Amino acid sequence: MNTVLSTSGNIPLDPSAAFGADASGAHVAASRDTRASGVKLAVHNLTMRYGNGHTALRDFNLSVRAGEMVVVLGSNGSGKSTFMKCVVGLNQPTAGSVEVAGCDLAALSGNALRQARLPLALISQSANLVKRRSVLANVCCGALGRHRTLATALGRLPRAEIETSRACLDEVGLLHLAAQRAGTLSGGQAQRVAIARALVQRPHVLLADEPVASLDPEAADEVMRLLRRLATEDGLAVVCVLHQPELAARYADRLVGLRNGQMEFDQQAPEVSSAQISRLYVDGAS
Repeated sequence: MNTVLSTSGNIPLDPSAAFGADASGAHVAASRDTRASGVKLAVHNLTMRYGNGHTALRDFNLSVRAGEMVVVLGSNGSGKSTFMKCVVGLNQPTAGSVEVAGCDLAALSGNALRQARLPLALISQSANLVKRRSVLANVCCGALGRHRTLATALGRLPRAEIETSRACLDEVGLLHLAAQRAGTLSGGQAQRVAIARALVQRPHVLLADEPVASLDPEAADEVMRLLRRLATEDGLAVVCVLHQPELAARYADRLVGLRNGQMEFDQQAPEVSSAQISRLYVDGAS
């Protein structure tokens, strides 16, 4: 059985466990209201050239402020995934910098990079939940970056993280499913649990890499509305990669177009024309 470690005993996180009264307390967003406004993600002259000579990203610049939602559009091979990998530190860029909360991640490695990356949370196309564990146990895993111990390696977390995890589940509207096995969730529910798990990290920047690609239209709208609210109400800097221009136009503050590794535009969403978007998906994007 998966358990949560505490000084007063272990709390089972198995979905069959009985949960006590709701201890979520104040809305988790309240802890974020005091964050200073300003640029939370700043990418300067980012270039990624692979060993085979292919330049996937060239002199890319982007800044995202607290409370802002930016959607990056582009065809397959345009550089979107490379951009995301450089931001989260999976790729070491050939040139340029990636500043998160004022710290240049591109200049770091090892433990220093892991620590500096804590203000950054990533949501992928797949929710990547542990299906046999409870919803709450999955959400608690978002706190692992703050608790790198032998106990956490054995699947345990401090009791103090339960309250935060329940509050994050409440924020995405799924607290009532806390004890349910993650494997029983619908696609939209699973993605919202993944968002709650990301929120437990207490991020300044939330990256969403094609978060609705596998969802039906109704579930996709629900997830996009949630991401929009996390920017507007909670003050997160949200960067989302999408393949659905209509969703992007509906929910984003700004639209960024990538084509052949270079920026085509970075404009307020209402100012981007259909012709500009169409150009992203025509010849030239490998």
